[in-house]
Amino acid sequence: MNRYPPTGVLVVDDNPIVRAALHGILDGDDELRVVAEAANGQEALAAARRLRPEVTLLDHRMPIADGLSVIGLLAQYSSVLVLTSDDDAELISGMLRQGARGYLVHGQFEPPELLRAVREVAGGRGWLSPIAASVAASMVRDQLARERVQQHARTRFGLTDREEDVMILLCQGLSNASIARRLLLTEKTVKNHLNHVFAKLQVTSRTEAVVRWTAVT
Repeated sequence: MNRYPPTGVLVVDDNPIVRAALHGILDGDDELRVVAEAANGQEALAAARRLRPEVTLLDHRMPIADGLSVIGLLAQYSSVLVLTSDDDAELISGMLRQGARGYLVHGQFEPPELLRAVREVAGGRGWLSPIAASVAASMVRDQLARERVQQHARTRFGLTDREEDVMILLCQGLSNASIARRLLLTEKTVKNHLNHVFAKLQVTSRTEAVVRWTAVT
């Protein structure tokens, strides 16, 4: 008999078959208990606020409100383990930046790994599938690169932190749409930032901006 109450888990997925399968796996473990299910982001937020589950299993592609749009708020009430079929690097990066403690991709794990991942996340640790771990490592490298760039270019060009973020991604060859997804901005906002960057660097094109920036950094 367990000395402690089971860990409460909120299961969020728009597919009722997936929810039922997860429910069966989790409730088959004496240390875990599904406290609620949700079919979209809005339902997930309502359940998380009401129940404060230790862990939320969160899908991404859902109607009304997808996973990325609500994870920041969900993370205030529960430790979030993303469980989705999406293995896009930009999505993984966005989820991790918004507060995900773990990320698993359907088809790339067995039930024992899921149970262990839930326990690790409930304990305040992390659990990442191989592709998510690779993205996390890339995020660290990008952060270090950004810090080096900031040290060299901040005083010379006078860019804001966000303008520097946009410029770094521009140098990586990303389009405005990709930059917007990576930084969780609108394309219009990215375009405005780039206009300010071009003015400060005294250039008129993306190519000129990259050349001027890399010459300094």
